[in-house]
Amino acid sequence: MTLRPTSVPDKSRPVRVLFVCLGNICRSVAAQHVFESVAQARGADGRFVVDSAGTYGGHAGQLADPRMRQAAARRGYRLTHRARRVTTEDFSRFDILLAMDDSNLHTLQRLAPTLEERDKVVRMADYLTLFPHYDYVPDPYYEGAAGFELVLDMLEDACGTLCDALLAG
Repeated sequence: MTLRPTSVPDKSRPVRVLFVCLGNICRSVAAQHVFESVAQARGADGRFVVDSAGTYGGHAGQLADPRMRQAAARRGYRLTHRARRVTTEDFSRFDILLAMDDSNLHTLQRLAPTLEERDKVVRMADYLTLFPHYDYVPDPYYEGAAGFELVLDMLEDACGTLCDALLAG
């Protein structure tokens, strides 16, 4: 798998990773914590700076959706991040921005201040290995408990692949 952006920073500083969904209360916040857990399990947590944000700011300051927090807690993830809206400064602060779906992807591409920074935006689904029929991570907000479990399954898969790709650099 080829990692975009094509120039991952050298190993002298941590790779800065930003996960982005719509409200930053389900998918991206879960991805942030799943990725941190994956990196820690690989002994590489110091190699990354990880955050999450949403393209919509209506949930700013809130904890993750209680249903996502419960589903994540059953797997050992404690979601403590408070929602925030993505900013244009995030494009210079982060090396890679991972969009959960095409709507998030297009919003991020429009927000990118430069073409170089636009190239930092990639689909989270590009790192899925166990879900070949998905080209996005679905929003579980309007789904039942099974939707949150599916999203966590997908994020565990994609975060493992992403972490390995970034470590291989």
